[in-house]
Amino acid sequence: MNDRRFKMPPLEWIRAFEAAARCGSFTAAAAEAGLTQSAISQRISQLEKELGTTLFYRRARAIELTVEGETWLPHVRTALRNLRDSSEALFGSGRGQMTISASQSIIDLWLRPRLQGLGRIAKGQLTIQSMVIGAHEAALDDIIRIRYGTGDWPHDHKLQLFDEQIAPLASPDLAKSVGHWTDWPRIACSGPRPGWNTWATRFGISTTPVPQLRFDTFLSALGAARAGLGVVLASLPLCDEDIRAGRLVRLSDEALQHHESYWAIAGPDAIARTQWNELAKALA
Repeated sequence: MNDRRFKMPPLEWIRAFEAAARCGSFTAAAAEAGLTQSAISQRISQLEKELGTTLFYRRARAIELTVEGETWLPHVRTALRNLRDSSEALFGSGRGQMTISASQSIIDLWLRPRLQGLGRIAKGQLTIQSMVIGAHEAALDDIIRIRYGTGDWPHDHKLQLFDEQIAPLASPDLAKSVGHWTDWPRIACSGPRPGWNTWATRFGISTTPVPQLRFDTFLSALGAARAGLGVVLASLPLCDEDIRAGRLVRLSDEALQHHESYWAIAGPDAIARTQWNELAKALA
């Protein structure tokens, strides 16, 4: 009878396997770990020898997981995540700093009313960074990012802030104008959110008048609408405070449902899991 007990491979070998699988190459995994490519390759070879199986197919310019590697990978990721979370819960004293990167529109319209609660979660310094370019960039670093999209980022933590609904809004003074709102001046805004052509196609209105004012930020377009300069197609969740306060008036009962929205995303180095759970409640 074989009484040989399974010997657990060293953790650094397992971490090398997970990094290589996630990065798609030994070179990228080595760069992430601060090691040489040969060191990563050696650790994975030792791991394969210890397990008695091949985890990667080595191609000329790439690596590919074997069936055994693909089967083991989710278990490895779960184990490493549980180890990190339990260590932080038991021995961590709080990060003392939290950084959130978002567009100025999100900062003013969504984060500002929630800053008090966010500050408590940070347990120290809360830094808000205004994102100017790279709206769809989402690096796996020590920053919590709020981005517009479908949520298909490879981050450990993801939270959709709201379901996007878009409708025409105007100032109370403009809303008193003679005629139908579809004939009033229009304000356009560049970006990923659907615009006037999409609305016209969906609800069968004319594509004219063509917007005479176009802005590159939603916040600027909203400011022009508050000033009575035209009708803006706006995100209803972001404008809820303006509507309740009477600064803007909704002009149509119809709303355009959009498959993209704002998401808060973060990697494991940006925030502890317990803090993320608190953050998710504060942001929702």
